[in-house]
Amino acid sequence: MLSTKTRKRDFPSLEGKTYLNSAAEGIPPLAVGEALQQYFADKQLGMDGRKAHAAQWEAVKALTAEFYGLTPAEIGICSCASEAYNLAALALKLKKGDEVVVNDLDFPAGATPWLQPACPATVKVWRNLSGALRLEDLVPLLTPKTRLVTVSLVSFYNGFRITLPEVIGAIKKRSNALVAVDVTQALGRVPLDLTGADLIVSSTHKWILASHGGGLVGVPKARTAEWTAPAGGWFNLEDAFGANRFDKAVSKPGAASFSVGMPNYPAVYAIRAGLEYIKGVGVANIDAHARPLVLQCLEELKKLPVELLTPDEPEHIAGILAFKHPKADELHAKLLKANVHVMSHAGRLRIAIHGYNTAQDVEKLVKELKAALK
Repeated sequence: MLSTKTRKRDFPSLEGKTYLNSAAEGIPPLAVGEALQQYFADKQLGMDGRKAHAAQWEAVKALTAEFYGLTPAEIGICSCASEAYNLAALALKLKKGDEVVVNDLDFPAGATPWLQPACPATVKVWRNLSGALRLEDLVPLLTPKTRLVTVSLVSFYNGFRITLPEVIGAIKKRSNALVAVDVTQALGRVPLDLTGADLIVSSTHKWILASHGGGLVGVPKARTAEWTAPAGGWFNLEDAFGANRFDKAVSKPGAASFSVGMPNYPAVYAIRAGLEYIKGVGVANIDAHARPLVLQCLEELKKLPVELLTPDEPEHIAGILAFKHPKADELHAKLLKANVHVMSHAGRLRIAIHGYNTAQDVEKLVKELKAALK
């Protein structure tokens, strides 16, 4: 991943391609494909394959716990980040008069459950200023009624990275609110310190290079009571098939309550392989390799006639850069024609740089952007 040899060996599909879109879809190493083949082999065993499935499940919990700084018992696995947040909304049991703080740089999954008509809480929006979320704009929103503040460690929109310890400190100083942190755009790309987070959520098809169909949930033991989802199902229940199963349903506590039904085992196999691959390379090594490329790309973008959406603040930058242009779709089409892959949406182009990217990728992007802008 970090050298020409390993890149060619593990990511042959990247040969001849400039792929800078891991914030949307990570390119899985061949090891993930092998894991999916192993799932198929185990599935062919019928019920006997379930022992192998369970071993993969436990391996994913253990690996995720390492990345989150938790224990395997504090990890749950569901189908996606959106499901995780909807189950979290069930667990929190908000009442009229409660307040939730979301922000306008967040992905819809973490913000919209609280905006549904069924949610009685008042929602406040922590708004960005020139692409940055500032503590001085969050503090006035916090009151004794604040039950939850939900935020992404790294914004999907423009790559702004919050300083999590400062954010958590400000929230806890002024309220008893829980802090939910989405690490989808950080897990596998930058080292994590999630100390103080009350709920941790990530999807699985981006920077950890696994597959769709997974949501990795972290619930610290101290927050088990707050984050036990009262959802129907069976895998999440204490005694789903007992003699009193039609009298009441009791959820397993904490993280386990987020796994409501038959696990998506194909995704679990892929997630295990993706996390093992990232762990083997080392997130610190990935960041040390990719960060200079991000900063190099930022310096080049600053020279171009585009509207930067990512603040020019290196301490708040992870792996994503974004900009606007009146002819963004036309620029995107020209980049694709040159086999340069970035994200385009609503006039915004987003660049994502991972451990399999190179200085040549950045140079090719800048060269083709300059040509397209002419």
